[in-house]
Amino acid sequence: MTHARQHTIQVVAHRGASEDAPEHTLAAYTRAIEDGADALECDVRLTADGHLVCVHDRRVNRTSNGRGAVSTLELADLAQLDFGAWKGLEESDERPDWRDPQLTSVLTLERLLELVADAGRRVELAIETKHPTRWAGRVEQRLIELLDRFGLAAPPPGEPSPVRIMSFSGRSLHRVAAAAPGIPVVYLMQFVSPRNRDGRLPAGARTAGLSIRILRNHPGYVERLHRAGHRIHVWTVDDPADVELCVRLGAEAIITNRPKQVLAQLGRGPGGVAREAVPGPGGDV
Repeated sequence: MTHARQHTIQVVAHRGASEDAPEHTLAAYTRAIEDGADALECDVRLTADGHLVCVHDRRVNRTSNGRGAVSTLELADLAQLDFGAWKGLEESDERPDWRDPQLTSVLTLERLLELVADAGRRVELAIETKHPTRWAGRVEQRLIELLDRFGLAAPPPGEPSPVRIMSFSGRSLHRVAAAAPGIPVVYLMQFVSPRNRDGRLPAGARTAGLSIRILRNHPGYVERLHRAGHRIHVWTVDDPADVELCVRLGAEAIITNRPKQVLAQLGRGPGGVAREAVPGPGGDV
């Protein structure tokens, strides 16, 4: 990989530094910021009483000691659960440094925005809306309202937005683009569908969020997307060989569970080349 490419590609912490701490917890995101991640990725779902929380699955069963669908639970219900107990118990008898109820309780998007605001440096945020859901467009409505409270819904003219919205749902991205045209949107793809093979993306999307499987199996598709003027963000990239592939094919962002290790591989981690200011991939979207 070239020196220039190593230092312009953005490293995004997938659900935080989720290899080292439980996903979507304050512990994972604090670790990711400490590790030097350029951006944080999170999934958001709407609770029964209208709060956006960072939870990937439709149900809380996998990542907490509770049961039930996020959309049917209120925030107070979720606050009683431990979202960290499931991780690390089989790996060691030692108590992990993140084993603190305050670090592993349910994380609201509001609290994550506060963490980013207090980071002391520019940390971007890639927010994925999860669909289908019983709340449909209320998810995007609440999301834009919350971003507006933090002054993030309408970045100043000429300045790149520190936030971008991602989704597998083109309808979700359309809602975001209509309500907040200054926020970049990313169309997520697990496979290359026939309607996207020529490099076209849904209206308003200028970035493709591709699975690493697409890069492995269809490297030529990346070239078609770039020729069409689109950017490429790739998930979930943990293997060093896949990091090399992303850099070689010109991806603008790598989304990884292992931000510290990926930064080190790119020469930007502790003991490596000094970290440089990285322009936000979402700035021109």
